Amino acid sequence: MSTKSLQMMAVDFGASSGRAVAGHFDGQRLSIQEVHRFDNEPVQLGERLHWDFLRLFHELKRGMMKARQELGAVPASIAVDTWGVDYGLVDPKGRLIGNPYHYRDLRSEPAMKEALKWISEAELYSLTGIQSSSINTIYQLYADEHLRIYQNADDWRMLFMPDLFHYYLSGEMANEYTIASTSGLLDPVQRTWNSKVMHALSLPESLFSPVVMPGTRLGALRPDICAELSIPAMPVIAASGHDTAAAVASIPASTSRYAFISSGTWSLMGIELDEPVLTARSRELLFSNEGSAEGMIRLLKNIMGLWLLQECRRSWAMEGDSLSYAELTEMAQHAPQNASYVDAGDAVFLPPGNMPERIREYCRASGQTVPQSRPEIVRCILESLAFKYRQTLGEIEELTGERLDHIHMVGGGIQNRLLCQLTASVTGRTVIAGPVEATSIGNLMMQAKAHGEVHGLGEIREIVRESFPPEIYVPADAELWEERYHGFEQLLGLLKMRG
Repeated sequence: MSTKSLQMMAVDFGASSGRAVAGHFDGQRLSIQEVHRFDNEPVQLGERLHWDFLRLFHELKRGMMKARQELGAVPASIAVDTWGVDYGLVDPKGRLIGNPYHYRDLRSEPAMKEALKWISEAELYSLTGIQSSSINTIYQLYADEHLRIYQNADDWRMLFMPDLFHYYLSGEMANEYTIASTSGLLDPVQRTWNSKVMHALSLPESLFSPVVMPGTRLGALRPDICAELSIPAMPVIAASGHDTAAAVASIPASTSRYAFISSGTWSLMGIELDEPVLTARSRELLFSNEGSAEGMIRLLKNIMGLWLLQECRRSWAMEGDSLSYAELTEMAQHAPQNASYVDAGDAVFLPPGNMPERIREYCRASGQTVPQSRPEIVRCILESLAFKYRQTLGEIEELTGERLDHIHMVGGGIQNRLLCQLTASVTGRTVIAGPVEATSIGNLMMQAKAHGEVHGLGEIREIVRESFPPEIYVPADAELWEERYHGFEQLLGLLKMRG
């Protein structure tokens, strides 16, 4: 490991908020400090839903100024990570073609149906390894009226959101591998664009910039930004552009094989592999193959996560009771024995609004005891999530032919210690929880790699273990949870039979 002191800046844009985090690496340990936080709300303009890119870029620059003011130093580099699939279009003069669309904009739903007339979902999966969803970049581009209307669109470039921020910071155009892998347009074997998919949907290949690997230096901060902020030039680095990939890079693993859960509003559960799994069975089980650090693959499934609990909390706040997550968890800790479960992957829970009643109705319709009190509802959510993790773990082991003895949980959701313990007990596997700030830490450590201060994921993960010691949860009450899990399996089987 290096002995050089290195100050860096990570900017993490989530789907509801963003923040700038300063990181200090002393050659052995990393420390972090949040210097700026801001909201990220989509904007409805007429019939279309957009991201306010101009405001977000302004907040990014504010974060840079605050970092200098609060730390008394200019970072040695900066890197941006964001959510997946969304993009912006840039013309030959470097001008942004309108504010980027939000992935929930409804234009891509009919576009997906139209696109699948030209290429089937099964063929798309075999070519890209990504589950079809209307939010995927492939369908957004197929729906993009700018590309349909303007004759000079062949001269434009498509940049994913982190790539777009990096371009306006550095002037360099590139599509970073981990974020590009969310698009449904990348060949997961060759790690480059899939021309066959583009040709099938008449998407011009000229839209796409070269794919670069995580940890690539793109260029220096543009002179106009240096002048505006009164700061010297610094390298702009494509660290791990996709926030989940950044989080997984920070997993403090000491073994080569383990399952991971990136826990928050959504739970992304999977395994890192050297090559993609493109079988009919992996498609049937709803797994996607996304890019990870050092060109690896994250075979993963998207699970509803703590969204159910967040929506319950919001509903109860509207009733006049503003309860903290800690209070809700404490309530669930002492709730009566749970006798009802929900499938955390059921689309019925996807829309916002009145989540407690929807959970009750689900239990009522499936012939279960209906949870009435708030502690019972919270307990139902957390146990159901743990059961969903066990089901997904079994599917991962089926696809890979390996038994995984450890589950690494990272992200804000691990602050719910009851969920971590339930996950260990229900799965019968040791859970290693931490770090909480996984995305920013992964972003910063990939920057350190670009500076040559660390040399690979093994070293990064050793540093993370030393800098942010994880918490260990061991399984308990094995017979009890085995019996309850079989009850959960029977419930899902019954619901599947009913259609």
